[in-house]
Amino acid sequence: MGSCVIIGAGDFPTKEYPLYLLRTADRIVCCDSAFRTFLHNSERIFGKKRLPDAVVGDMDSLPESLKKEYKDIIHREDEQEDNDQTKAVRYVLSHFKGIDAIHILGATGKREVHTIGNLSLLMEYTRTFGIDGLASTPTIDIVSDRCTAIAVTDSCTLEVGEGRPISIITTDSSLNIRSEGLVWPTDSVVFDNLWKATLNRASSDAVSLTFSHPSMALVILE
Repeated sequence: MGSCVIIGAGDFPTKEYPLYLLRTADRIVCCDSAFRTFLHNSERIFGKKRLPDAVVGDMDSLPESLKKEYKDIIHREDEQEDNDQTKAVRYVLSHFKGIDAIHILGATGKREVHTIGNLSLLMEYTRTFGIDGLASTPTIDIVSDRCTAIAVTDSCTLEVGEGRPISIITTDSSLNIRSEGLVWPTDSVVFDNLWKATLNRASSDAVSLTFSHPSMALVILE
């Protein structure tokens, strides 16, 4: 079993945890617009130049010189229904066997609309690919210098550490989530807007969430 890191075009990580995930990844896939940033940082991170296993996207942001030089690892997808992050996830699932964890770096920062869209896609992946942050194989998360985000689809217990900031977001207004281990319980929260259970904090090492029915929710741990 192994891990795969997907690198997007948001803020490239500088903190140790996301860089550790990158250094220890068995496979690396770059969205096309992140390829040049990866090349610029690879020697510093790995101690030598390392290429990704694949570069995925519509290639509209890559100069012809790079397309020609690295044609063996470039995989062009022209369809515009999905963004490059989703294309990269689909590529990993279809080409790399034995991956038990997918970590997406560079999904946040720079443009707020991309941050919101990429984070929300974790919930979409539970439906389109059947993968989430806890119960699937592989699991999938978004990791940045500031947070780790996962999607959950039913009741669960998260080992987060007492005092850790935690936010819960869902687009399902019919979902009730009872909680244990949060400073502000979510039992009476009506999820009719994205902010309704954000900026909470763990009051114990473990946080338990009990869903009224299977659904999709985003958990962001800072």
